[in-house]
Amino acid sequence: MAKKTVASLQTSSKRLTKAIKMVKSPKSGAYTFVESVMAPEVVNEWLAKK
Repeated sequence: MAKKTVASLQTSSKRLTKAIKMVKSPKSGAYTFVESVMAPEVVNEWLAKK
């Protein structure tokens, strides 16, 4: 389960996107959220990897 945020961040001349991914812990089974700020081109790759 993954969710891409709509927020777009602008710093100088580079566009960045903040992505949030829900990750299930193997030990407890609880879900945690992992956030990352990256270029829009690599968001789908980041969301696809486990």
